[in-house]
Amino acid sequence: MSVQPYRREGATGKTLRFRFDGREYAGLEGDTLASALLANGVRAVASSIKLGRPRGVYAAGCEEPNALVQIEEPFPEPMLTATTVELYDGLVATGLPGQGRLADRPDPARYDAVHAHCDVLVVGAGPAGIAAAGVAARAGARVILADERPEPGGSLLGTAETLDGAPGREWAAREAAALAALPEVRVLRRTTVLGHYDDNYVIAVERRTNHLGAQAPADVARERVWRIRARRVVLATGGHERFVAFAGNDLPGVMLAGAARTYANHYRVLPGSRAVVFTTNDSAYAAALDLAGAGVEIAAIADVRQAPGETWAARCAERGIEVLTGHVVTEAKGEGEVSSVEVAPRPEAQGQAREIPADLLLVSGGWTPVMHLFSQAGGTLRYDEDLGAFTPGETRQAVEAAGFARGVRTLRECLEDGAEAGRRALAAAGFAVPAETTPPAATTLPTADEEPAAAPAEHVWLVESGDYGTHFVDLQRDVTVAEVLRATGAGLSSVEHVKRYTTAGTAHDQGKTSGLLTGGVVAHALGVDVAELGTTTFRAPYTPVSFAALAGRDRGPLHDPVRVTAMHEWHVARGALFENVGQWKRPWYYPQQGEGPGEDMETAVLRECRAAREDVAAMDASTLGKIDVVGPDAAVLLDRLYTNMMSTLKVGSIRYGVMCRPDGMVFDDGTVIRLADDRFLVTTTTGNAAAVLDWMEEWLQTEWPDLRVHCTSVTEQWATVALVGPRSREVLARLAPGLAVDNDSFPFMTWRDAEVAGIEARVCRISFSGELAYEINVSSWYGLALWEAVMASGEVTPYGTETMHVLRAEKGFPIVGQDTDGTVTPQDLGMEWIVSKKKADFVGKRSFARADTSRPDRKHLVGLLPEDPGVLLPEGAHLVDTSALPEPPVPTLGFVTSSYRSAALGRTFALALVSGGRERIGERLYAPVGADLVPVTVTSHVLYDPEGARRDG
Repeated sequence: MSVQPYRREGATGKTLRFRFDGREYAGLEGDTLASALLANGVRAVASSIKLGRPRGVYAAGCEEPNALVQIEEPFPEPMLTATTVELYDGLVATGLPGQGRLADRPDPARYDAVHAHCDVLVVGAGPAGIAAAGVAARAGARVILADERPEPGGSLLGTAETLDGAPGREWAAREAAALAALPEVRVLRRTTVLGHYDDNYVIAVERRTNHLGAQAPADVARERVWRIRARRVVLATGGHERFVAFAGNDLPGVMLAGAARTYANHYRVLPGSRAVVFTTNDSAYAAALDLAGAGVEIAAIADVRQAPGETWAARCAERGIEVLTGHVVTEAKGEGEVSSVEVAPRPEAQGQAREIPADLLLVSGGWTPVMHLFSQAGGTLRYDEDLGAFTPGETRQAVEAAGFARGVRTLRECLEDGAEAGRRALAAAGFAVPAETTPPAATTLPTADEEPAAAPAEHVWLVESGDYGTHFVDLQRDVTVAEVLRATGAGLSSVEHVKRYTTAGTAHDQGKTSGLLTGGVVAHALGVDVAELGTTTFRAPYTPVSFAALAGRDRGPLHDPVRVTAMHEWHVARGALFENVGQWKRPWYYPQQGEGPGEDMETAVLRECRAAREDVAAMDASTLGKIDVVGPDAAVLLDRLYTNMMSTLKVGSIRYGVMCRPDGMVFDDGTVIRLADDRFLVTTTTGNAAAVLDWMEEWLQTEWPDLRVHCTSVTEQWATVALVGPRSREVLARLAPGLAVDNDSFPFMTWRDAEVAGIEARVCRISFSGELAYEINVSSWYGLALWEAVMASGEVTPYGTETMHVLRAEKGFPIVGQDTDGTVTPQDLGMEWIVSKKKADFVGKRSFARADTSRPDRKHLVGLLPEDPGVLLPEGAHLVDTSALPEPPVPTLGFVTSSYRSAALGRTFALALVSGGRERIGERLYAPVGADLVPVTVTSHVLYDPEGARRDG
């Protein structure tokens, strides 16, 4: 294998083999994938998402906007930045065009989560963070120091600065080791703090074995979520360098100046051989000198300012580096990567434009403090004119920033500021504060008089041009200055609106390098100050986090348990196919397996429907939600939650009820069974059982804590068999000879306790099909015995959920969540009768007085009959009133909610929500299906036995 062309002399470490985009390479232990690729001369790492332009490494940390890769081995993981992937032997990766693909096999790794408490949490192990943690820890406080990198040091890792006579990284490693040795200190490396929430609740993710590849121990979690509660938080999060918008600023070979300095000093990698530096501030001079000392030829420094720092200019002159003051880079040129840089004087400066051959262009448009966590914690931001960025303002939480995160510039000042932040955190946490001392290593640093004289930065956001088509402001989203100007030209003046119009700042990097730049371009376009615009909202997570880490051990059955009824094995043995309803496995239909291929779903469901309508059939209804509501005020609670009256229900009777949310929209429906004066059994839809219980508890605990009521889920304590059809009374009579089953003795919507097949049961006369029907409830321990007794009692046909849907839809019974969508009132469903006019109040009552809920054009539940009785409308199909579609946008009247083929009707039918539907009965509408417009006739939503004559047998 050839010698790496861009590795500095003296680079040492174990050689690691890896593959990228199908080619074999070698790197060194301690490399990131990005540094290893740069060392091998690989310039183009990925391509952009919209334009497909080649993109190279732009940064050196989590702020990287370009170099997105997918790890292929040992396990596929997409959307990672090459700058944060630690190199390991056997790594296989590919560059991505802005998006990746999920793994096609289960992840074998473990993930876990832990809780931790501390007195002081310090985020960031740079100079300020180490100083803050050191002061707090040595005073006896419980301290957690978390940093996203593999080793401490922060900005020191990218510079050639020394502390206590040692390189900065060695000083940081020594200090961190001393901290970790203290009994009340925990130093978390490779740990990114993702979110900062109320009361100093902080979420962090530790990457424990990602860097080990195939050598990772199987018994150690790959990633760990830390849930930390801290009394005080010190944010020593540093800053991100930003770039400037000019033509071709996305070409491979264009890089942030500070990143190039980090590659040269930390990774011993030269990102190019001949460089031009473009800067608005002094920091790029230090980068240029470090790179020159490492062997990179610095062709020129283009400084937008007329007067850079004199000391820096003098040092450059000593190295023979040309400084072009009052100049800008107008374009980075090259086919696929930088080969030359066009530099021109600003309008007010003297000189000629020139093209400088170079394979590297280093850019520094200034530095932005990392304010994400501070802002998430509720802190306000203020604009610092000198820094040209937003810095911490007021905060209501026990949080403070330190070091550059607070706008502090020099290393000495960062160390002193960090130590002071540690003392403040100690005092606020109630600890004795040690006497003020010089922070570690500060005495070895230059004094203020010895520091290079700083010249004010000039805040330039873009290089003006007649064509802004390749002036990129967000590299990952391919957003250019031209697109930002289109947004402002369309009348958008809020940076939040421009963000959404252009998608700037919405990619994996969340605008770390481009966020403030976008604001600067917007301000330039509108002629306003950046401070006036403000920033977009900082939201968690700070960096992307894997779903596996968030799930932890809650995966598979531990995350989403599969729930089965007591009769499940019987259904499996009889060949039932299953439908997932919530967490439940419910029999969908029972195809008969005779000679040949057996029944398809349509045939099986039509057979099951005929049995329920003409003979007798049974369904496992055990999954219905069941809640015991017990207490002296149980009836009061139910009256307040249901739209109809429940307190007048007699013991032994049942009433159908509907719950609404405060906006008057249907939330759930079911039956209420009165078991005693102070006890009710409430049934809910299968999927809403937990939500309804939570709803009850929320009202009891937050609004009506005076009510003496207890609500308990008993869903799994009961097994339920729905016995349906004209012969159901006959079958029940044989199973329960001691129970009087005639209409007079056992009327509709009542219940009786009885022995059924020798099992104590509660039998309810309820029908969700419109046929004579009973629901037989027994302890779940006896569910299978009851089911087998029902099946053995005669020619009883088992049916599944698909048949249940057909039967209920024929009768116009809605399913909450299918025939409703959160915008439907009981009146829209044709159920005005269920909204009590006697009750003084109930949840949602006031909303029914709103003009909006009584509009005549609200969507009503209606039936639809396709003119071709064999056409089955797809659920979700829209409805229009024209036989030919107009040009888009096409106004629609509503949509199909349920659609089935009916044995009883001898045709297909559907239910739909249609604007002013009840007034449209008899009208012809059209449903676009593919290229066709299917004509349908609007009818009542009750299509079968509208008189209800079949209910009593």
